[in-house]
Amino acid sequence: MAVSLGTLRLWDSVLELTKRSQDKGSDPIIWAIHLSSHLNSAGVSLPSPDLANILVSNICWDNNNPNSWKFLEKALIFNIVPPLLVLALLSTRVIPKRHTQPAAFRLYMELLKRHAFKLKPHVDYKNYEMIMESIDNVLNLSQIFGIKVDDPGSVLLEFMVSTVWQLVEAALEDEGLLELTKERKQKWNVPQDMEVDCSGSYDGKKNEYQEILQSRNTVVAIELIGLFLQNKTTSRILFLARRNMPTHWRSLIQDIEVLAVNSSALRNSKVMTPEILLQLISDDQKIMPEGKKANYLQDIHTMMSSSAGISHKVSGSSLWIPIDLVLEDAMDGAQVDTTSAIEIITRLVKALQALHGTTWNECFLGLWMAALRLVQRDRDPIEGPMPRLDTRLCMLLSITTLVVSDLIEDEESLSQNNISCQITQNHKENRRMELVSSLQSLGDYQSLLTPPQSVIPAANQAAARALIFISGINVGGSAYFDLVNMKDITNNISGNLHHLIVEACIARKLLDTSAYYWPGYVTGHINQIPHGIPAQVPGWSTFMKGAPMTAAMMNALVSEPASSLAELEKVFEIAVNGSDDEKIAAATILCGASLIEGWNVQEHSVYFITRLLSPPPPANYSGHDSHLITYAPMLNSLLVGIAPIDCVQIFSLHGLVPQLAGSLMPICEVFGSCVPNISWTLATGEEISAYAVFSNAFALLLKLWRFNHPPLEYGVGDVPPVGAQLTPEYLLLVRNSLLVSSNSMYEDRNRRRLLEVAKASCPNTIFVDSFPKLKAWYRQHQACLASTLSGLVHSPVHQIVESLLNMMFRKINRNQPLTSVSGSSSSSGPGSEDASLRPKLPAWDILEAVPFVVDAALTACAHGRLSPRELCTGLKDLADFLPASLAIIVSYFSAEVSRGVWKPVFMNGTDWPSPAANLSNVEEHIKNILAATNVNVPRLFAGITSPFTLPLPLAAFVSLTITYKLDKASQRFLNLAGPALESLAAGCPWPCMPIVASLWTQKAKKWSDFLVFSSSRTVFLHDNDAVYQLLKSCFTATLGLNNSLVSTHGGVGALLGHGFGSNFYGEISPVAPGFLYLRVYRSIRDIMFLREDIISILMQCVKEIASNGVTPPKGKQETKYGQVSLATCLTKVKLAAQLAASILWISGGQGLVQSLINETLPSWFISAHREETGRPVSMLSGYALGYFTVVCGAFAWSVDSSTSVSKWRPKFLGSHMEFLASALDGKITLGCDPVTWHSYVTSFLNLMVGCMPNWVVEVDVEVLKRLSKGLRQWNEEELALKLLESGGVGSMGAAAELISQSDS
Repeated sequence: MAVSLGTLRLWDSVLELTKRSQDKGSDPIIWAIHLSSHLNSAGVSLPSPDLANILVSNICWDNNNPNSWKFLEKALIFNIVPPLLVLALLSTRVIPKRHTQPAAFRLYMELLKRHAFKLKPHVDYKNYEMIMESIDNVLNLSQIFGIKVDDPGSVLLEFMVSTVWQLVEAALEDEGLLELTKERKQKWNVPQDMEVDCSGSYDGKKNEYQEILQSRNTVVAIELIGLFLQNKTTSRILFLARRNMPTHWRSLIQDIEVLAVNSSALRNSKVMTPEILLQLISDDQKIMPEGKKANYLQDIHTMMSSSAGISHKVSGSSLWIPIDLVLEDAMDGAQVDTTSAIEIITRLVKALQALHGTTWNECFLGLWMAALRLVQRDRDPIEGPMPRLDTRLCMLLSITTLVVSDLIEDEESLSQNNISCQITQNHKENRRMELVSSLQSLGDYQSLLTPPQSVIPAANQAAARALIFISGINVGGSAYFDLVNMKDITNNISGNLHHLIVEACIARKLLDTSAYYWPGYVTGHINQIPHGIPAQVPGWSTFMKGAPMTAAMMNALVSEPASSLAELEKVFEIAVNGSDDEKIAAATILCGASLIEGWNVQEHSVYFITRLLSPPPPANYSGHDSHLITYAPMLNSLLVGIAPIDCVQIFSLHGLVPQLAGSLMPICEVFGSCVPNISWTLATGEEISAYAVFSNAFALLLKLWRFNHPPLEYGVGDVPPVGAQLTPEYLLLVRNSLLVSSNSMYEDRNRRRLLEVAKASCPNTIFVDSFPKLKAWYRQHQACLASTLSGLVHSPVHQIVESLLNMMFRKINRNQPLTSVSGSSSSSGPGSEDASLRPKLPAWDILEAVPFVVDAALTACAHGRLSPRELCTGLKDLADFLPASLAIIVSYFSAEVSRGVWKPVFMNGTDWPSPAANLSNVEEHIKNILAATNVNVPRLFAGITSPFTLPLPLAAFVSLTITYKLDKASQRFLNLAGPALESLAAGCPWPCMPIVASLWTQKAKKWSDFLVFSSSRTVFLHDNDAVYQLLKSCFTATLGLNNSLVSTHGGVGALLGHGFGSNFYGEISPVAPGFLYLRVYRSIRDIMFLREDIISILMQCVKEIASNGVTPPKGKQETKYGQVSLATCLTKVKLAAQLAASILWISGGQGLVQSLINETLPSWFISAHREETGRPVSMLSGYALGYFTVVCGAFAWSVDSSTSVSKWRPKFLGSHMEFLASALDGKITLGCDPVTWHSYVTSFLNLMVGCMPNWVVEVDVEVLKRLSKGLRQWNEEELALKLLESGGVGSMGAAAELISQSDS
């Protein structure tokens, strides 16, 4: 109480001193000096918030006279009262009374001009936090803006916004414009209760003068609003509000727009115009730093952080090398992907657009050209079990088009709450229009548009469609093309891939038919339209008119792709509700040309096929068995139709592998449990069995994951496996995640498409436990891979094993059993009938016994009780009996070879086939392929000499596969065994793979190029140094660093080349290093070493780049030359870093990137690097690593938060930012060059702020503040401020304070 009374007496004495000084006419300066001395002696901390409240209350309105305002001004000048608090107090009293107190309002605005634009002294006050708290209480800022962050900097920002907003509302009300605003009411200027009657004014002027002053005040208020938006300090603080208070900022901007458009006072201003005011609030208004010093380091800093810097002196294709790599990587048929190529490419394009700062026109053009290059790389393909042109055309005409469609929909479906859409609607880049521009430009690249031979008819038809349309001839729609020959209506027509791309875009409503009128789009002329067109030619047109599904109709629809969704829907309806024969016909049609060549509707074809693999129960079905049995003929047609490699890859590209697995597992479970006497006879007379349906489904299911590989093959320490570890559980997990996350924040158009398929097939989640037979086999399969087989004594499988061995070796007389677990002879003697020897058991029971059967047979062969020929014949009989057993044989051989317990056998041409006829030729071709990529592995080519040996399981496996015919029926099973055979041979000591390739080359000469190339890939599995050399060649080729065979002019052409090809002698020609690497990396067992290798190569490239251009010659042009050379070096450095990030991400995915950022990079910076490189190289090295890290993160986590992969970003990015902050704090001792560290930190953070602002928001605010502090110690003031500005609401207060402190 004593304190309270003392305080009251103190303020009473202050008021008494003030009134006495005013009455005496004392000089306000003398008063201010006496007052300051008086308060200091009383122990009052200055400036005093309490005194501010007293002085303002004294003026408003008991002593509203010029003398009181002068005294208040001197109190502000002498820092006796806090200026911002005084302004806040005055605003609540003066602005509502500006009509009756116009002079007071003018004085208030003058004080604003003097004290609201120099904020540094205010932030430096000792009681700064107390002052801001008082301002918050006076204006109720926290309540009005709803910001929970409780820091003085945020209050400072809110005060600036509120001050501007009060002036805006005052001007709107003064001019009668408040009704035009969205709110139509005042937010701030609510009239206060009057303390006295203030009907008159202190200056005694007439009302007419007051009206003039009021009008002038409105002009001054508007000019003051413009000044707040123009001033370097206040405008940057207001910019923070735009980023972090979008709803309030939008309301404020809408009010200012109303003022700018309708204000008459604004037009009377001599310093502000409506155009200037609108420009100040537009998104195009940039806040640029001033007074920067230009030096060598700053030049690098500026160019490196420029998002468009990579385009300097780099061909356009080099910008999009990551897209080329991803597209080509998807063509490897060795493995499918659970993630849709649409999602991957969309994420990649967004990342590159953000990093490069290109227009969407350039992005779309780069994407189209990369896809066209993909197709052109298959112009001279080699024969072999690998994806061909159909998969590449799918990528160009279906996947790429859907990517573009999703990118356009992203923009068009943006929330209307997005400020940029609201403020700059007229200036917004329209992606749909950018697509049109890109496609028009695409027509200039004729060399890329030349169609492959097989696509020419479709391209010509697309061109003819456009030509007929612009000629104004009505031919009754697209069905007309079913009935006539193109040669009958056009001459000299020349279609190309451009026409097919445009048609694909029109089909998906990305373009309209106005594209047909583009200059030069079509050439040629129309002949007379034929009149004698037959009316009932089988085709899509007659089918849609109701023609029956005859054999001729089915053949026509199988060979001609559908052109619309309606056509496919009708086929699907028949497949569900038609007769048994119609169901088979519909299934065959869907798997025909509509799947392979129906690029405009391909996504619908794969969706319908996936749904048909999970058909609903028939309406009248009442059986106890699964309803799938009634669909057996149709299901078998589907399974056979989608078995080819290209079809499986098309499903993979569309992201349907998890859904396909979910459909195949019930089929396998049901038909694998059927007794084999169930069969179905087709209309053609062909008979199919439950074994056939099961084997086709099982073989297709196994193609969806690397079933013959150990489950943790790629796991290293605590880091999750970075290789694609597809398992049945994982496939179902991905499928189920779509169902449970359908309403999540990660939903996008592509995921919605996949969700629709998953729900249509089976709306419930599926687990492996739902299929007990499949689960039991899978557990046994895993056990067989992990350890040797256990004995069969007293096992229920014993009798099945005996029965299968009798069937396999029925014609062999044996004195002792093949199995080591039977006490009686298993010989059945000659003359037994095949049918009587075949067990009548469900397929799952057979598969359970197969590993033991193969083990017994292989053991007998090893001990001489079976000859190699008898072994292979018996295994082939087993595979013919149940084709699915081939998969079990594959997994058994793979496991046994890896154990290394079997003795090698001699491939001498007597017992086992001999490779001698062409082994030396294969070896020579391998050497040529490696030499072309500058890879030298002399120890592997010291000479392959006789005798040639293979491990017994591998010898048996390759001998078994050679017995298969290369026909369509065997192809789907060879496609399963082929990759396993290559993996198995590659894992064996050199030269096992060349021997296998030589043996298969003798079997299938047309596959010789493919087999030689496969052999060359395995070299890299035996020598990590070879992988390093290949990676180095990739960088050398892309950057064009020297005159080696692979360098040429660099770019994507040198990196990926022209795919496969043949020389004049018909032999495979060398491939480019990047192309070879994309076919190699999946088989590298320990891919984690790539982290260190890629960083090492990147640093070497930086040195080579710097040595070729940093040091300018002496002379008058030194400065100019040095600038050009520096820009060129930086461009190549960024290109190298982008290539490094692309290779790392493609090789190991998100797991490898996260391991790099979380472990490898911190370790690299902490370790000592003693090599002296010089300051320029050190700086370039740091910037290369910074760019490399950001690009890696962008590829792995995406640039925004719209995808599921982004959920991992806060954890790993936050960890790395904590490392940076700790190093800047001095808590971590670094061993790298300080210049390299400085340039790394600045480039990394610059790129984050400039290209990935969403990332900064996810970082802990305290970490951002520590980083900002460390940057200021480096004199990186601008970057320190940008970092805080980008940190969201949590850091905006710190940013506002830093802006204020930077005010000079």
